[in-house]
Order: sequence, then structure tokens, then C-alpha cells
Amino acid sequence: MYSKLFASFAALLLLTSLSACATAPTDPAERAEFQKNNDPLEPMNRTVFEFNQIVDRFFLKPAAQAYRYIVPEFARGIVGNVLYNSGEPVRMTNALLQGRTTDAGKIFNRFLVNSTAGLGGAIDLASEGDLKRVDADFGQTLHTWGAPEGPYIVLPILGPSNPRDAVGFAIDSVAQPWGYIAYSYGGTATSNRYIIANVGAQALDKRAEFLDALEALEKGSLDFYAQLRSVSRQSRHAELGIVQSSSGAEYDQGYESKPAKKVKKRKAKKAVAPVVAPASAKPGM
Repeated sequence: MYSKLFASFAALLLLTSLSACATAPTDPAERAEFQKNNDPLEPMNRTVFEFNQIVDRFFLKPAAQAYRYIVPEFARGIVGNVLYNSGEPVRMTNALLQGRTTDAGKIFNRFLVNSTAGLGGAIDLASEGDLKRVDADFGQTLHTWGAPEGPYIVLPILGPSNPRDAVGFAIDSVAQPWGYIAYSYGGTATSNRYIIANVGAQALDKRAEFLDALEALEKGSLDFYAQLRSVSRQSRHAELGIVQSSSGAEYDQGYESKPAKKVKKRKAKKAVAPVVAPASAKPGM
């Protein structure tokens, strides 16, 4: 089961490694846009994107619309809470791998509170207190370890990604403890049924959550592919604390720069040199 999953992502990485052979435009303006988009595999990505659009139009979107129509909002919230709580052990592990021991402790406490008093995560009691949700995934871990982002890719069904996050998704999926527990009780068949049900439930929950946002984005876009590429990459970079370099970098280097917090500190030092604002003004504004 898991060997096939790793084989698929190994093939993906081999494919994306060939992108280094892509030739960047020689025109300075076109080259800057090429580096900014970080999309040397655009023809292939657009083909996969069109396939995903067909699957979404005929399967995912109607299912999400039916789910929102049939299931009340509070019940959908319970499903989302349970799904999120089931992923806390993997998030805690990733936080530890990143050296974020405080966040790992928060995630552990969240899991303990919600799994017991929160009835298996159905009620997010932890968020109602001081234990807010903390995100941590293996793609983020690889970024912390210095792994480059790689070129932008569109995965079948899964959508926008990059080689680093694709590997991270595979590792996180394999690391879920519940599949192993299901296997210990019912063997491979039970484990496979759990994995399919879990992935399907998460996909349905997320599609229903972003139903209106994606529809508005598509209606307001002249090129939905390019717009979704921009939004997804900006969102992921914000999660990782990355800001885009003004000069950019080669797409196969991930074109990553220093975290936003460090940039703000440098701006603050420049702002206090000339006295042009009251001392109470916020730095970097």
C-alpha cells in the first residue's frame, strides 16, 4: 500500500527534476516574469489543471454543494473538528522536527483536551481557551531544514503544489497513526478503507469550506489557472514566513528569501535613524 504511494511520488520528483532543462526567456522582462511565476512546467500543469477542473465540475463541486445543503452548519463544524483533531499527532511530530518545542506542547495539550473533554475532537474546546490551532506539516519541516521549494506543479486531484510539499504530503499521509491502528484490527483492507474514507472526507470538507471563495475567484479571473497559481503560492509563502525577493531567483532554487520577521526588523532600524515620525509610531509602517 505505502510502497505504491512512495513510488508515485518518486516518479513525480523524477519528472519535476527534468524541469531544470527548461530554458528561461532571454528578454529581461519576460525572464523576471518567468522567475516570479516559478512555473517552467506550465504546459503540462495546465493540462492537469483542466483535468482537475473536469473532475471538480462533475464530482467534487456537486458533492460539496449537496453536503452543504443537506448537512447543517453545526454538523459540518463537528466533522471539520474531528478531522482536524485526527491530524494533531502528525502536526506535533512536525513541530518537534522543526525545533518548535513550545508549539509541540500546545498541539499535544490541544489533542489531549479535545480528545477527552471535546468528545474525540467533535468540540474544539481548546480553541475556546488559550490553545489556538497551530499548523505544522512535513513540507514546512523540509523548508525549515533548507530544502528548496522547486518548481510550481499541479497534482492530479490534489491541485497546486511543488515537489517539496508533494513529498511532505506523502510523508504526512503515511505518518498518520490511525491507518496503522486500522491495519492492526482488520488488515490491509480495513486500513485502505480508512485511508480512502479519511482523504475523501477531508477533500469534501475543504471543498465545501472554500466553495464560495473559489467560485468568486474563478468568476473574477481572466485566467483562472494563473490567478489560482498566484493565490496558492502567496498563501503558502505566508504560512512559511517567506517574502518574495525583489530580484527573484531561478525557479529550480525555490526562489526563497528571508522570513518576514527579519525584514521588519531591518525596516525598523532604518525608520528610527531620521526623526520623521513621533516616537509612538509603529516601526516599519
